[in-house]
Amino acid sequence: MMSDGFQITLKSTIGLEPFKVGLTWLMVLVENVMLILLPLAIGYAIDGVLSQSMQPLIHFALLLLVVVAIGVLRRFYDTRVYGRIRFKLARLVERNLSLAPVSVRSARLTMSRELVDFLEDDLPNLLTAVVQLVATVVILAAFHLYLALSVLASGIGILVIYGLFHSTFTRLNGALNDQLEQQVTALSGGKFANIRGHFKRLMNCEIKLSDTEAIAYGLIFVVLLSAVLVNLWMVSVLVDPSVGTVFSIVTYSIEFVQAAIVLPITLQTLSRLTEIIQRLNVSATVDAQVPDQQEVSYES
Repeated sequence: MMSDGFQITLKSTIGLEPFKVGLTWLMVLVENVMLILLPLAIGYAIDGVLSQSMQPLIHFALLLLVVVAIGVLRRFYDTRVYGRIRFKLARLVERNLSLAPVSVRSARLTMSRELVDFLEDDLPNLLTAVVQLVATVVILAAFHLYLALSVLASGIGILVIYGLFHSTFTRLNGALNDQLEQQVTALSGGKFANIRGHFKRLMNCEIKLSDTEAIAYGLIFVVLLSAVLVNLWMVSVLVDPSVGTVFSIVTYSIEFVQAAIVLPITLQTLSRLTEIIQRLNVSATVDAQVPDQQEVSYES
């Protein structure tokens, strides 16, 4: 059963300040197109210095200054835009959940901030990753097709690994959110056993989630780092590669690893947000029927 009020989704959250959010995305894209060119510019600068030419080094320095300037301006702007969105969203959540128990309202107001955190932090990282992944594959393919196929194969591998853990992440995030919604009730009860039991259950939820993350990302890093080693080995198939070329191949292979790891992290965050969005849109009348003092055993 859904609330009759404002339907909270990532799309509707963006709709609170659509043009300003769009501008932040444009700045992220411009910044990252320039960032992806840095290793290539460094490679040219190395070859230029070795051949007694300073012009490539000057070009690299200018590119670096532009990247820094855009990055600083974007972060000043982002803070203000997403701060305003957090303010608007909090008012809407509070209005939708006005009839819900205090414990539920408190937890879900905090959860709602995660939607904006995703837009401010995770989504720019995802856009950065996509730009880097596409550019890295194209640039590596320019050196040799096998270099690009190596990193593409590792990218497919990490998506398969995440797919195997997806349902577990969703279930564990749901259990964690269930426990968070009981926090105010546990604290307001004043009984030490209830409070102790709540925090013990919360700790157990966090440990299970962290352990699952450790296993999943350990497997993912093994796959990605294997691609870097394969590309290092495949440098031998190039005909007389320069020092700058070898540097660029190694750097772009490592950048692919850094960009690719963002994908499962973002997917996990989206799984958590999907569960949170369902909670935020549950009818306030349904929440109101849940007693503030829930009959939950807090005993250890």
